[in-house]
Amino acid sequence: MAQIKITLTKSPIGRLPAQRKTVVALGLGKLNSSVVKDDTPAIRGMVNTVSHLVTVEDVN
Repeated sequence: MAQIKITLTKSPIGRLPAQRKTVVALGLGKLNSSVVKDDTPAIRGMVNTVSHLVTVEDVN
């Protein structure tokens, strides 16, 4: 299955509580932290919710 690398590039401080919880649910804690997740519709939806805070790269 394809995977994506998600990196937290902007701080969730001052954002809506739902967006902060989404960042935590993705496994991102500190700024510039990264996680590799399977590319599923659920993960893509979470990334869409916080797209202004994260960057996404394809992992081969």
